[in-house]
Amino acid sequence: MSLYLAQGSPDAEFTPEELKALLFEALGKLGARKRVLAVPPDQTRFHSRAGELTGFAWEYYGEHLAAILPALGTHAAMSPEQLTRMYGAIPHHLFHVHNWRSDVETLGEVPAEFIHEVSEGKLNYAYPAQVNRMISRGGYDLVLSIGQVVPHEVIGMANYNKNILVGAGGVDGINRSHYLGAVYGMERIMGRAENPVRAVLNYAADRFLGDIPIAYVQTVVGRAPDGSLALRGIYVGDDAECFHLAAELSLKVNFEMLDQPIRKAVVYLDPHEFHSTWLGNKAIYRTRMALADDAELIVLAPAVEEFGEDPTIDRLIRKYGYRGTPATLDAVKNNADLAADLSAAAHLIHGSSEGRFKITWCPGKLTREEVEGVGFRYGELGPMMQRYNPEKLHHGYNNVDGEEIFFISNPGLGLWAYRGRFE
Repeated sequence: MSLYLAQGSPDAEFTPEELKALLFEALGKLGARKRVLAVPPDQTRFHSRAGELTGFAWEYYGEHLAAILPALGTHAAMSPEQLTRMYGAIPHHLFHVHNWRSDVETLGEVPAEFIHEVSEGKLNYAYPAQVNRMISRGGYDLVLSIGQVVPHEVIGMANYNKNILVGAGGVDGINRSHYLGAVYGMERIMGRAENPVRAVLNYAADRFLGDIPIAYVQTVVGRAPDGSLALRGIYVGDDAECFHLAAELSLKVNFEMLDQPIRKAVVYLDPHEFHSTWLGNKAIYRTRMALADDAELIVLAPAVEEFGEDPTIDRLIRKYGYRGTPATLDAVKNNADLAADLSAAAHLIHGSSEGRFKITWCPGKLTREEVEGVGFRYGELGPMMQRYNPEKLHHGYNNVDGEEIFFISNPGLGLWAYRGRFE
């Protein structure tokens, strides 16, 4: 097990030329490879710099980069326009679509006893270690897993083996890992590198991925003083060390600890990145620990047009709504359709305020009836965008006509918490 590259600090900034040189140096330490599979994220991690790094890997390996499998997880396939925007000049014929419902195989199982233990007795099912067959049977002599380490609602800190077992995983594995995180408690997990969900993935990776030659390229992206984004770190290795180093840095640059809870937050969802509440509810996940009781969260979402990116999950969200943990657990117990799609159930828990604060969704392409039908308050996008103009607001506290609001331009890039609640 080796660490090939570890560069980063809270104030570091890397130019594209420096990033390319560092990656080439790390890949050189991996030795010659004849058949490489890259597994980067999709457009929902556009700001991760993973698209740029995938391009550099393509330059480095040339014809030996045989295929690219974006780690879609449950997300919709990328369009040609999205591929070009994220990955530049890489030929589209190299890209393959991961289908979490049909393209996977199960390599082994984490026993139910282990899940029961880490869930503090709340759950008692086995976890199947599932991966796309291209990873397990593709005959690649290197699987290059590329992605960003950032606070995450399901896994505490995103990436590392999650990119393989969830991003390129299957229905049962995704469902059961997500549900474990939701039942254990999202606010007990976010921002923590070690937690029950990570323990399950580590168990699976240690026992069932050992014969697959995986190397991880992990980035940490922070916000510069002028509001722009800056690459703060890059780590490359084939074991947990590169992940833990990246997670340590991510906590410093992506976790904003506030001395007072937020009374009113406004979150903007980039139309290139967010088209569903499945993704857009990061606005809720990432701010909930910072919001005061009875606070209001306003979500400005010009391109959101659906609830779930997967048609089955979309139907389940519309049917059961974001009604809180007790209602969702009861629905799972009494309804076979939701019990069969536990990642949807987990999402319904994650996306509820549990009655503690108000959530006003302002989507560009969903109706009032649709939004209120799943349990959110509805806001007209036009007037809300006029009042809370993202182009005129800066990150953090703003005064809008005498009203104090906390503005976040991209919830996927951080985690916010009131110090008293987190501690």
